[in-house]
Amino acid sequence: MKKNFDALFREGMADFSNIYIFGHCNASEELAGLFLEKGYCVKGILDNNVSKHGTAYKSVPVVPPEEVMSAKGEDTIVCIAARAYAAMREQLIRMGYRGEIRKMVDYNSYAVYSLSGETIGCMQKRLRRGIRLLEEQRKKYAGYYRIYCPFSALGDVYYTMSYLPYFLQNRNIGKCVVFVVGQACGDVVGLFGSGLAEVLEQRDMDESIQAVLYTEDREAFIAHQDRPYVVNLAKALYGKKITLEMIYRCGVFGLDKDCTPCKPVRLDKPGVLGNIRKGKAVILAPYAKSVTNIPEVYWKRIIDYYTQRGYQLFTNAAQGEQALEGTREIRVKLSELQCAAEYAGTFIGIRSGVCDVIREAACRKIALYPDCCYSDTRWKMAEIYHLEDFENIVVPSAVSE
Repeated sequence: MKKNFDALFREGMADFSNIYIFGHCNASEELAGLFLEKGYCVKGILDNNVSKHGTAYKSVPVVPPEEVMSAKGEDTIVCIAARAYAAMREQLIRMGYRGEIRKMVDYNSYAVYSLSGETIGCMQKRLRRGIRLLEEQRKKYAGYYRIYCPFSALGDVYYTMSYLPYFLQNRNIGKCVVFVVGQACGDVVGLFGSGLAEVLEQRDMDESIQAVLYTEDREAFIAHQDRPYVVNLAKALYGKKITLEMIYRCGVFGLDKDCTPCKPVRLDKPGVLGNIRKGKAVILAPYAKSVTNIPEVYWKRIIDYYTQRGYQLFTNAAQGEQALEGTREIRVKLSELQCAAEYAGTFIGIRSGVCDVIREAACRKIALYPDCCYSDTRWKMAEIYHLEDFENIVVPSAVSE
Protein backbone atom coordinates (compact mmCIF):
# COMPACT_ATOMS: atom_id res chain seq x y z
CA MET A 1 0.00 0.00 0.00
CA LYS A 2 2.84 2.38 0.86
CA LYS A 3 4.49 1.72 -2.51
CA ASN A 4 1.24 2.47 -4.32
CA PHE A 5 0.78 5.55 -2.14
CA ASP A 6 4.23 6.87 -3.11
CA ALA A 7 3.51 6.11 -6.76
CA LEU A 8 0.29 8.12 -6.52
CA PHE A 9 2.26 11.18 -5.44
CA ARG A 10 4.90 10.70 -8.10
CA GLU A 11 2.14 10.75 -10.70
CA GLY A 12 0.72 13.97 -9.26
CA MET A 13 -1.77 14.40 -6.41
CA ALA A 14 -2.16 18.09 -7.25
CA ASP A 15 -4.94 17.18 -9.67
CA PHE A 16 -7.19 16.01 -6.83
CA SER A 17 -8.74 18.34 -4.28
CA ASN A 18 -11.28 15.79 -3.00
CA ILE A 19 -9.87 12.59 -1.49
CA TYR A 20 -12.05 9.72 -0.32
CA ILE A 21 -11.23 6.22 0.90
CA PHE A 22 -13.70 3.38 0.33
CA GLY A 23 -14.14 0.70 3.01
CA HIS A 24 -13.51 1.22 6.72
CA CYS A 25 -10.86 -1.29 7.78
CA ASN A 26 -7.41 -1.30 9.37
CA ALA A 27 -5.69 -0.77 6.01
CA SER A 28 -7.99 2.20 5.26
CA GLU A 29 -7.09 3.80 8.58
CA GLU A 30 -3.40 3.35 7.81
CA LEU A 31 -3.98 4.91 4.39
CA ALA A 32 -5.84 7.86 5.91
CA GLY A 33 -2.89 8.33 8.26
CA LEU A 34 -0.49 8.47 5.32
CA PHE A 35 -2.52 11.24 3.67
CA LEU A 36 -2.80 13.18 6.94
CA GLU A 37 0.95 12.94 7.55
CA LYS A 38 1.51 14.64 4.18
CA GLY A 39 -0.91 17.41 5.12
CA TYR A 40 -3.76 16.31 2.86
CA CYS A 41 -7.39 16.44 3.93
CA VAL A 42 -9.39 13.25 3.46
CA LYS A 43 -13.06 14.18 2.96
CA GLY A 44 -14.39 10.86 4.21
CA ILE A 45 -14.17 7.10 4.48
CA LEU A 46 -16.99 5.64 2.41
CA ASP A 47 -18.66 2.56 3.87
CA ASN A 48 -21.87 0.63 3.18
CA ASN A 49 -22.34 -0.35 6.83
CA VAL A 50 -24.81 2.11 8.37
CA SER A 51 -23.61 1.24 11.89
CA LYS A 52 -20.28 2.91 11.09
CA HIS A 53 -21.79 6.15 9.79
CA GLY A 54 -21.23 9.06 12.16
CA THR A 55 -17.99 7.63 13.52
CA ALA A 56 -14.58 8.98 12.59
CA TYR A 57 -10.90 8.11 12.43
CA LYS A 58 -8.55 11.00 13.28
CA SER A 59 -11.21 13.53 12.28
CA VAL A 60 -11.98 11.70 9.02
CA PRO A 61 -15.72 10.88 9.08
CA VAL A 62 -17.16 7.53 7.99
CA VAL A 63 -19.96 8.33 5.55
CA PRO A 64 -22.29 6.56 3.06
CA PRO A 65 -20.79 5.92 -0.40
CA GLU A 66 -23.31 8.34 -1.96
CA GLU A 67 -21.45 11.17 -0.21
CA VAL A 68 -18.81 11.09 -2.95
CA MET A 69 -21.37 12.29 -5.49
CA SER A 70 -21.40 15.73 -3.85
CA ALA A 71 -17.84 16.33 -5.08
CA LYS A 72 -16.78 17.24 -8.59
CA GLY A 73 -15.75 14.09 -10.42
CA GLU A 74 -12.84 15.57 -12.34
CA ASP A 75 -10.89 16.56 -9.21
CA THR A 76 -11.97 13.66 -6.98
CA ILE A 77 -10.12 10.43 -6.23
CA VAL A 78 -11.40 7.37 -4.35
CA CYS A 79 -8.67 5.14 -2.96
CA ILE A 80 -9.54 1.55 -2.09
CA ALA A 81 -7.38 -0.45 0.32
CA ALA A 82 -10.02 -3.09 1.14
CA ARG A 83 -10.21 -6.61 -0.30
CA ALA A 84 -13.50 -6.01 -2.11
CA TYR A 85 -11.98 -3.64 -4.69
CA ALA A 86 -13.88 -5.01 -7.69
CA ALA A 87 -17.29 -4.79 -6.00
CA MET A 88 -16.56 -1.30 -4.65
CA ARG A 89 -15.40 -0.03 -8.03
CA GLU A 90 -18.52 -1.43 -9.68
CA GLN A 91 -20.72 0.22 -7.04
CA LEU A 92 -19.13 3.61 -7.63
CA ILE A 93 -19.56 3.37 -11.40
CA ARG A 94 -23.15 2.18 -10.99
CA MET A 95 -23.84 5.24 -8.82
CA GLY A 96 -22.66 7.47 -11.67
CA TYR A 97 -19.27 8.40 -10.21
CA ARG A 98 -16.86 9.44 -12.97
CA GLY A 99 -13.78 10.44 -11.00
CA GLU A 100 -10.50 8.58 -10.40
CA ILE A 101 -10.58 5.19 -8.65
CA ARG A 102 -7.28 3.83 -7.39
CA LYS A 103 -6.57 0.30 -6.11
CA MET A 104 -4.08 0.67 -3.26
CA VAL A 105 -3.60 -2.96 -2.17
CA ASP A 106 -3.32 -6.03 -4.38
CA TYR A 107 -4.57 -8.75 -2.02
CA ASN A 108 -4.94 -11.42 -4.71
CA SER A 109 -2.51 -10.82 -7.53
CA TYR A 110 -4.43 -13.21 -9.80
CA ALA A 111 -7.85 -11.64 -9.17
CA VAL A 112 -7.87 -9.19 -12.08
CA TYR A 113 -11.31 -8.40 -13.46
CA SER A 114 -10.83 -7.68 -17.15
CA LEU A 115 -11.30 -9.45 -20.49
CA SER A 116 -8.76 -7.37 -22.39
CA GLY A 117 -6.18 -9.21 -24.48
CA GLU A 118 -3.40 -7.71 -22.39
CA THR A 119 -4.94 -8.93 -19.13
CA ILE A 120 -5.65 -12.42 -20.47
CA GLY A 121 -2.07 -12.68 -21.72
CA CYS A 122 -0.76 -11.57 -18.32
CA MET A 123 -2.99 -14.10 -16.56
CA GLN A 124 -1.74 -16.89 -18.82
CA LYS A 125 1.87 -16.02 -17.98
CA ARG A 126 1.01 -16.02 -14.30
CA LEU A 127 -0.69 -19.37 -14.61
CA ARG A 128 2.37 -20.84 -16.30
CA ARG A 129 4.54 -19.51 -13.47
CA GLY A 130 2.11 -21.01 -10.96
CA ILE A 131 2.21 -24.40 -12.64
CA ARG A 132 6.02 -24.33 -12.53
CA LEU A 133 5.87 -23.48 -8.82
CA LEU A 134 3.38 -26.27 -8.26
CA GLU A 135 5.62 -28.77 -10.04
CA GLU A 136 8.55 -27.71 -7.84
CA GLN A 137 6.44 -28.07 -4.70
CA ARG A 138 5.20 -31.51 -5.74
CA LYS A 139 8.77 -32.63 -6.41
CA LYS A 140 10.15 -31.22 -3.16
CA TYR A 141 7.35 -32.71 -1.09
CA ALA A 142 6.70 -35.93 -2.96
CA GLY A 143 4.31 -38.08 -0.93
CA TYR A 144 3.08 -35.10 1.12
CA TYR A 145 -0.43 -33.68 1.07
CA ARG A 146 -0.25 -29.89 0.62
CA ILE A 147 -2.25 -27.37 2.66
CA TYR A 148 -2.30 -23.74 1.48
CA CYS A 149 -3.14 -20.82 3.81
CA PRO A 150 -3.66 -17.94 1.34
CA PHE A 151 -3.02 -14.89 3.52
CA SER A 152 -0.66 -13.63 6.20
CA ALA A 153 -3.20 -13.96 9.02
CA LEU A 154 -2.05 -15.51 12.30
CA GLY A 155 -5.57 -16.30 13.52
CA ASP A 156 -6.57 -18.08 10.32
CA VAL A 157 -3.42 -20.21 10.40
CA TYR A 158 -4.02 -20.95 14.09
CA TYR A 159 -7.55 -22.21 13.34
CA THR A 160 -6.19 -24.25 10.46
CA MET A 161 -3.66 -25.98 12.70
CA SER A 162 -6.26 -26.46 15.46
CA TYR A 163 -8.48 -28.61 13.23
CA LEU A 164 -6.11 -29.92 10.58
CA PRO A 165 -5.29 -33.20 12.42
CA TYR A 166 -8.97 -34.23 12.37
CA PHE A 167 -9.27 -33.32 8.70
CA LEU A 168 -6.21 -35.40 7.83
CA GLN A 169 -7.44 -38.33 9.92
CA ASN A 170 -10.88 -38.29 8.28
CA ARG A 171 -9.24 -38.43 4.84
CA ASN A 172 -6.63 -41.02 5.82
CA ILE A 173 -3.83 -38.62 4.96
CA GLY A 174 -0.42 -39.28 6.46
CA LYS A 175 2.24 -36.63 5.85
CA CYS A 176 1.40 -33.03 4.99
CA VAL A 177 3.14 -29.70 4.50
CA VAL A 178 1.49 -26.35 5.23
CA PHE A 179 2.27 -23.43 2.92
CA VAL A 180 1.95 -19.99 4.54
CA VAL A 181 2.78 -16.36 3.81
CA GLY A 182 5.44 -14.88 6.07
CA GLN A 183 7.62 -16.28 8.81
CA ALA A 184 5.19 -15.33 11.60
CA CYS A 185 2.56 -17.65 10.11
CA GLY A 186 5.26 -20.30 9.78
CA ASP A 187 5.92 -19.88 13.50
CA VAL A 188 2.22 -20.49 14.21
CA VAL A 189 2.46 -23.81 12.35
CA GLY A 190 5.50 -24.60 14.49
CA LEU A 191 3.47 -24.13 17.69
CA PHE A 192 1.62 -27.35 16.94
CA GLY A 193 4.77 -29.43 16.82
CA SER A 194 4.29 -31.89 14.00
CA GLY A 195 3.39 -29.41 11.26
CA LEU A 196 5.90 -28.95 8.44
CA ALA A 197 5.75 -25.36 7.14
CA GLU A 198 6.95 -23.83 3.87
CA VAL A 199 7.02 -20.02 3.84
CA LEU A 200 6.13 -18.29 0.55
CA GLU A 201 5.95 -14.72 -0.68
CA GLN A 202 2.38 -13.52 -1.29
CA ARG A 203 2.79 -13.53 -5.08
CA ASP A 204 4.10 -17.10 -5.08
CA MET A 205 1.21 -18.14 -2.85
CA ASP A 206 -1.33 -16.52 -5.19
CA GLU A 207 0.14 -18.16 -8.26
CA SER A 208 0.45 -21.56 -6.55
CA ILE A 209 -3.20 -21.42 -5.55
CA GLN A 210 -4.23 -20.36 -9.04
CA ALA A 211 -2.43 -23.43 -10.40
CA VAL A 212 -4.02 -25.69 -7.76
CA LEU A 213 -7.47 -24.49 -8.82
CA TYR A 214 -6.73 -24.64 -12.54
CA THR A 215 -5.25 -28.14 -12.48
CA GLU A 216 -7.85 -29.42 -9.96
CA ASP A 217 -5.00 -30.74 -7.84
CA ARG A 218 -6.40 -33.53 -5.64
CA GLU A 219 -3.34 -33.63 -3.39
CA ALA A 220 -3.86 -30.07 -2.19
CA PHE A 221 -6.37 -28.22 -0.01
CA ILE A 222 -6.85 -24.46 0.39
CA ALA A 223 -7.69 -23.72 4.01
CA HIS A 224 -9.79 -20.56 3.81
CA GLN A 225 -13.48 -19.67 3.91
CA ASP A 226 -13.62 -17.23 0.98
CA ARG A 227 -14.43 -18.14 -2.59
CA PRO A 228 -13.09 -19.61 -4.75
CA TYR A 229 -11.09 -21.73 -2.34
CA VAL A 230 -13.79 -23.91 -0.76
CA VAL A 231 -17.27 -22.43 -1.16
CA ASN A 232 -18.52 -18.94 -0.49
CA LEU A 233 -18.92 -19.58 3.23
CA ALA A 234 -18.70 -15.90 4.11
CA LYS A 235 -22.05 -15.37 2.38
CA ALA A 236 -23.77 -17.37 5.14
CA LEU A 237 -22.93 -14.56 7.56
CA TYR A 238 -25.51 -12.30 5.96
CA GLY A 239 -28.28 -14.54 7.31
CA LYS A 240 -26.81 -16.14 10.41
CA LYS A 241 -24.31 -15.21 13.09
CA ILE A 242 -21.39 -17.66 12.93
CA THR A 243 -18.06 -17.18 14.69
CA LEU A 244 -14.93 -17.33 12.59
CA GLU A 245 -13.74 -20.39 14.48
CA MET A 246 -17.01 -22.21 13.75
CA ILE A 247 -16.67 -21.33 10.06
CA TYR A 248 -13.26 -23.00 10.03
CA ARG A 249 -14.30 -25.96 12.15
CA CYS A 250 -17.52 -26.85 10.31
CA GLY A 251 -17.34 -24.99 7.01
CA VAL A 252 -13.72 -25.27 5.94
CA PHE A 253 -12.85 -28.63 7.49
CA GLY A 254 -16.31 -30.21 7.64
CA LEU A 255 -16.05 -31.23 11.30
CA ASP A 256 -18.72 -31.56 13.96
CA LYS A 257 -19.61 -28.34 15.78
CA ASP A 258 -18.56 -29.88 19.11
CA CYS A 259 -15.12 -30.95 17.86
CA THR A 260 -12.44 -29.97 20.38
CA PRO A 261 -9.57 -27.95 18.85
CA CYS A 262 -6.02 -29.23 19.16
CA LYS A 263 -3.74 -27.16 21.38
CA PRO A 264 -0.21 -25.84 20.78
CA VAL A 265 2.47 -28.14 22.14
CA ARG A 266 5.69 -26.32 21.30
CA LEU A 267 5.84 -23.54 23.89
CA ASP A 268 9.16 -22.00 24.87
CA LYS A 269 10.32 -20.02 27.89
CA PRO A 270 11.48 -16.52 26.91
CA GLY A 271 14.72 -15.11 28.17
CA VAL A 272 13.08 -11.81 29.23
CA LEU A 273 11.22 -13.22 32.24
CA GLY A 274 13.81 -11.71 34.56
CA ASN A 275 12.61 -8.25 33.49
CA ILE A 276 8.97 -9.02 34.33
CA ARG A 277 7.53 -8.74 37.84
CA LYS A 278 5.73 -12.07 38.23
CA GLY A 279 1.95 -11.68 38.54
CA LYS A 280 2.23 -7.90 38.67
CA ALA A 281 2.69 -6.99 35.01
CA VAL A 282 0.52 -6.40 31.95
CA ILE A 283 1.44 -7.25 28.37
CA LEU A 284 -0.39 -5.02 25.88
CA ALA A 285 -0.91 -5.94 22.22
CA PRO A 286 -2.32 -2.82 20.51
CA TYR A 287 -1.64 -3.71 16.88
CA ALA A 288 -3.76 -5.74 14.45
CA LYS A 289 -4.35 -6.20 10.72
CA SER A 290 -7.78 -7.81 10.90
CA VAL A 291 -9.74 -5.10 12.73
CA THR A 292 -9.79 -1.32 12.88
CA ASN A 293 -7.87 0.43 15.63
CA ILE A 294 -9.40 1.51 18.90
CA PRO A 295 -8.99 5.11 20.18
CA GLU A 296 -5.52 5.91 21.52
CA VAL A 297 -7.06 7.51 24.59
CA TYR A 298 -8.45 4.09 25.59
CA TRP A 299 -4.94 2.64 25.75
CA LYS A 300 -3.88 5.67 27.79
CA ARG A 301 -6.67 4.96 30.30
CA ILE A 302 -5.56 1.32 30.59
CA ILE A 303 -1.93 2.34 31.10
CA ASP A 304 -2.85 4.96 33.72
CA TYR A 305 -5.10 2.50 35.57
CA TYR A 306 -2.46 -0.21 35.93
CA THR A 307 0.42 2.23 36.54
CA GLN A 308 -1.44 3.71 39.53
CA ARG A 309 -1.78 0.21 40.96
CA GLY A 310 1.91 -0.56 40.72
CA TYR A 311 1.91 -2.82 37.67
CA GLN A 312 4.65 -3.01 35.07
CA LEU A 313 3.40 -2.39 31.55
CA PHE A 314 4.90 -3.85 28.39
CA THR A 315 3.95 -3.44 24.73
CA ASN A 316 4.32 -6.57 22.63
CA ALA A 317 5.97 -4.98 19.59
CA ALA A 318 6.92 -6.66 16.34
CA GLN A 319 9.36 -5.18 13.84
CA GLY A 320 8.30 -1.67 12.85
CA GLU A 321 5.94 -1.27 15.83
CA GLN A 322 6.56 1.06 18.76
CA ALA A 323 5.85 0.68 22.45
CA LEU A 324 2.90 2.69 23.76
CA GLU A 325 3.82 5.73 25.82
CA GLY A 326 4.23 4.76 29.46
CA THR A 327 5.18 1.17 28.66
CA ARG A 328 8.36 -0.75 27.91
CA GLU A 329 8.88 -2.67 24.71
CA ILE A 330 8.98 -6.45 24.92
CA ARG A 331 9.94 -8.65 21.99
CA VAL A 332 9.31 -12.37 22.30
CA LYS A 333 8.78 -15.13 19.78
CA LEU A 334 5.25 -16.39 19.23
CA SER A 335 6.26 -19.67 20.86
CA GLU A 336 7.31 -17.70 23.97
CA LEU A 337 4.32 -15.36 24.24
CA GLN A 338 2.05 -17.69 26.22
CA CYS A 339 4.72 -18.26 28.86
CA ALA A 340 5.42 -14.52 29.07
CA ALA A 341 1.70 -13.72 29.49
CA GLU A 342 1.29 -16.33 32.22
CA TYR A 343 4.34 -15.00 34.07
CA ALA A 344 3.10 -11.40 33.79
CA GLY A 345 -0.40 -12.37 34.91
CA THR A 346 -2.41 -10.15 32.55
CA PHE A 347 -2.70 -9.84 28.78
CA ILE A 348 -4.74 -7.10 27.06
CA GLY A 349 -4.85 -6.96 23.30
CA ILE A 350 -6.90 -5.66 20.42
CA ARG A 351 -8.56 -8.70 18.88
CA SER A 352 -6.00 -10.15 16.52
CA GLY A 353 -4.23 -13.39 15.74
CA VAL A 354 -1.96 -12.75 18.71
CA CYS A 355 -4.99 -13.34 20.96
CA ASP A 356 -5.46 -16.74 19.33
CA VAL A 357 -1.81 -17.60 19.94
CA ILE A 358 -2.18 -17.08 23.71
CA ARG A 359 -5.75 -18.35 24.06
CA GLU A 360 -4.61 -21.31 26.20
CA ALA A 361 -2.60 -19.12 28.59
CA ALA A 362 -3.44 -19.49 32.28
CA CYS A 363 -3.73 -15.79 33.09
CA ARG A 364 -6.20 -12.92 32.87
CA LYS A 365 -6.90 -12.35 29.15
CA ILE A 366 -8.79 -9.38 27.78
CA ALA A 367 -9.67 -8.93 24.10
CA LEU A 368 -10.69 -5.46 22.90
CA TYR A 369 -13.00 -4.97 19.91
CA PRO A 370 -13.89 -1.82 17.95
CA ASP A 371 -17.60 -1.07 18.15
CA CYS A 372 -18.46 -1.85 14.54
CA CYS A 373 -19.82 -4.63 12.39
CA TYR A 374 -17.88 -7.34 10.62
CA SER A 375 -17.43 -6.40 6.94
CA ASP A 376 -20.86 -5.36 5.62
CA THR A 377 -22.84 -7.83 7.77
CA ARG A 378 -25.10 -6.90 10.68
CA TRP A 379 -22.97 -8.81 13.20
CA LYS A 380 -20.59 -7.04 15.53
CA MET A 381 -16.85 -7.78 15.44
CA ALA A 382 -17.12 -9.13 18.98
CA GLU A 383 -19.73 -11.65 17.85
CA ILE A 384 -17.73 -12.99 14.91
CA TYR A 385 -14.31 -12.99 16.59
CA HIS A 386 -15.53 -13.95 20.10
CA LEU A 387 -12.98 -15.83 22.21
CA GLU A 388 -13.84 -18.29 24.97
CA ASP A 389 -12.02 -17.82 28.30
CA PHE A 390 -11.35 -14.16 27.45
CA GLU A 391 -12.98 -11.05 28.79
CA ASN A 392 -14.39 -9.69 25.52
CA ILE A 393 -14.80 -5.92 25.70
CA VAL A 394 -16.31 -3.67 23.02
CA VAL A 395 -14.65 -0.26 22.92
CA PRO A 396 -16.84 2.68 21.86
CA SER A 397 -15.63 4.63 18.85
CA ALA A 398 -15.65 7.81 20.93
CA VAL A 399 -13.83 7.56 24.28
CA SER A 400 -13.46 10.60 26.52
CA GLU A 401 -10.40 11.40 28.58
